[in-house]
Amino acid sequence: MSSGTFTPAPGRAPTATLLAKHTRFEIMLTARRGEALVLSMAVPVVAMLAAGLTDVIRIPGDDRLGWVVPGALALTVMSTALTGQAITVGYERFYGVLKRLGASPLSRSGLLVSKTAAIFALVLVQALVVAAVGVAVGWRPHLGGLAGAVGVTLLATIAYSGIALVLASVLRPETTTAAATLLYAVMLAGGGAIFPIPGLSGAGLLVPVAAHAEGLRAALLDNAAVPAGCWYALGLWSVVSVYLAARTFRWE
Repeated sequence: MSSGTFTPAPGRAPTATLLAKHTRFEIMLTARRGEALVLSMAVPVVAMLAAGLTDVIRIPGDDRLGWVVPGALALTVMSTALTGQAITVGYERFYGVLKRLGASPLSRSGLLVSKTAAIFALVLVQALVVAAVGVAVGWRPHLGGLAGAVGVTLLATIAYSGIALVLASVLRPETTTAAATLLYAVMLAGGGAIFPIPGLSGAGLLVPVAAHAEGLRAALLDNAAVPAGCWYALGLWSVVSVYLAARTFRWE
């Protein structure tokens, strides 16, 4: 046996390894809160079924489900990436979880990247469930636009994660819960994701859920390229929210 067999090799693990392991940890931690994941899909699914299978609201065009289901997908992403994450991170700080992570080799930017990556993986699974419900009741999407749909969903997730981390960094947990819930309610009612807003165009796409829903409809309903305005709006939200999250984030 050589003398170097058990020689210690202290040092920080590669960044890629740290990110991969912590992302996996975040996914497992969030997946254990199964009731929260189900609840985050409940409102979008109920709204989708109510608006898609009845005539309670007037929908643009002839394909009612084709218009409604992408909006429900956009709401599901917002519910998990913004509302759910803001509340979770706020209480993680309150109970000292982030403080302990701050003593680990994981950097602040590494934590932000890991949380966003974990949320993106989870919203993809949730989107598949919501889409499956839509297909079960008659929705027939154009799969040729799937790449564009995934792309705008990634940008929307980054934007929402940034907003969630900003809220959780500057507000107390109770206030974060109220603010995140209020944002969700306002965007649900006035974002045009499921309930059409007359004249919502141009500047209206600056609302992230409106830009996301419009991009999904272009890709999955019209089988067309995602409009440039959707990319620009979600890209702007992503850059600004991530910048603010990096500036305001604190471990305790």
